[in-house]
Amino acid sequence: MHPVGGGQAQLDLHAERVGAGRLLLPRRDGHRHDRRLDLDPDTSSWKQLSTTFTTGASTTSVSVYTHGWYGQAAYYADDISVYGPDGGGGGDPAPTVPAAPTGVSVSSTTSSSVSLAWSTVSGATGYNVYRNGTKITAVTGTSATVTGLAASTSYSFQVTATNSAGESAKSATVTGTTTATGGNGGGSLPKHAVTGYWQNFNNGATVQKLSAVSSQYDIIAVAFADATTTPGAVSFTLDSAGLGGYTVDQFKADIAAKHAAGKKVVISIGGQNGTISVSDSASAANFANSVYSLMQTYGFDGVDIDLENGINATYMTQALRSLSAKAGSSLIITMAPQTIDMQSTSNAYFQTALNIKDILTVVNMQYYNSGTMLGCDGKVYGQGTVDFLTALACIQLQGGLAPSQVGLGLPASTSAAGSGYVSPSIVNNALDCLTAGTNCGTFKPSKTYPDLRGAMTWSTNWDAAAGSSWSNSVGAHVHALP
Repeated sequence: MHPVGGGQAQLDLHAERVGAGRLLLPRRDGHRHDRRLDLDPDTSSWKQLSTTFTTGASTTSVSVYTHGWYGQAAYYADDISVYGPDGGGGGDPAPTVPAAPTGVSVSSTTSSSVSLAWSTVSGATGYNVYRNGTKITAVTGTSATVTGLAASTSYSFQVTATNSAGESAKSATVTGTTTATGGNGGGSLPKHAVTGYWQNFNNGATVQKLSAVSSQYDIIAVAFADATTTPGAVSFTLDSAGLGGYTVDQFKADIAAKHAAGKKVVISIGGQNGTISVSDSASAANFANSVYSLMQTYGFDGVDIDLENGINATYMTQALRSLSAKAGSSLIITMAPQTIDMQSTSNAYFQTALNIKDILTVVNMQYYNSGTMLGCDGKVYGQGTVDFLTALACIQLQGGLAPSQVGLGLPASTSAAGSGYVSPSIVNNALDCLTAGTNCGTFKPSKTYPDLRGAMTWSTNWDAAAGSSWSNSVGAHVHALP
């Protein structure tokens, strides 16, 4: 209670299932003073009641009593509050129950969660979230993620606003449906697919238009988007001059033609020199909005994450889920981490992949420019061998990714990377070892993974410069896998 020190105060309370009630308040002379509030005996809902009283000049506290009235039914009372002058000339306005939240929407879903967002309610200090009519969580912000849900199931949600005066009415109901278990983002891709990076620059490899990219490539990653001055946001500018006068209209038409041939084209973010940073909610939103804008402008099917200078798992996850909510289930999300980034599930890249497993298409780890690395058996393996590919892929397969989300990333030629090139026959042997248990080296996985997605190369341009030997061999082998 406020030490009110001489002044008028207001007292509020809630009462339920009442006959009649009486409040007993002190008089200035110290005697109790009856202040009766009659309560409707027929109501079964909470009702807010209030009265005022005046304290003496030296009063520093008050005692409030409630009791029944002349044999009426029992009632319940709670949330008793006193508001009055603070002794210094100020005042505390009595709060009112906030309005029901508006703008409640489903911002994203996974196979086990639904994320909600809503508009701020004036005067609210918190919000309660209800699932199928039952309160399940309370939050202070204007968003919440409900977890522990069943896959491919619809749930109804409502939100209320709260403060010291009480809880608002429930919002309008929204429905969220969880996705199916086991990510396979991208929909219509073949079971086994080949990914190739297409260079939007001339670095000595064959200069190509998209129309010239071999039909062996199922996913073409356009390298690269550019950072902007807005944190997290990216842009894309076709290097028309460096690509022999390739126009934007031709580029867009070539993407459409690849679509007609059943291929996917994504915009790649990062690369060796990429400096895009997604490190908070604002930059995550900027990332999602800018990538989605590029998808609408050029016809990209999704995004490739190739950030070699670090990644924030929390906010990249947030960004990709936001993009997924905008683009829908056909969104392609590929990733190309370095070997070091996938050595442990505690690494941020691996965490991000697992966080978005329900919407992730494929992780094509770069098995080059790596040196030696640990395999899933704890042994050290060097580049250039079947064992290096299979024992490192095993870490991802045992760490939680679905086999359909694992691909082997290799250079298309000795010119394409500083180290790590292996002949197409070695790549094919590794694919056989992982999918069928044949053509293995000294390392043999404990089980086979017939749904392994396939392989990736840097780049379609270097492949073309080497006479398409990589795509003709590995591409044909991937597509022949059962």
